[in-house]
Amino acid sequence: METERDGFQISTDRSRLNLDAIHTFLSQESYWAQNRTLEQTKTAIENSICFGVYHGERQIGFARVVSDKATFAYIGDVFIIDEYRGRGLSKWLMQVIVVHPDLQGLRRWVLATRDAHGLYKQFEFDELRHPTRWMERTAPDAY
Repeated sequence: METERDGFQISTDRSRLNLDAIHTFLSQESYWAQNRTLEQTKTAIENSICFGVYHGERQIGFARVVSDKATFAYIGDVFIIDEYRGRGLSKWLMQVIVVHPDLQGLRRWVLATRDAHGLYKQFEFDELRHPTRWMERTAPDAY
């Protein structure tokens, strides 16, 4: 799947993904994946529906969805590199993700964020409706 707008593209074509650019951002600029190894990034990509954001051939953003494609989806590793922020690309990326044909009819979508609540609320994400039903097992360095 590929969509284009104002000289930018969003694509789910794995062959276009720049693993080095993705891993560099995640391990050096994100707050959530700074201890992630290149091998972990590669494995996460291999086991997710990935959305690359491009300006020409340059990868400038990314997101991935982990899903059973029937009931549940987790959105993670969402980013647009700093120099391209403020152009509505994150909002467009989320629009593309939530209408992806493999992700329709799901009962629950989840994500975690420290600072992008305003973006995700535009797509009907909110705090857990029943937080007492959720449990988690996290690594000591989990964000």
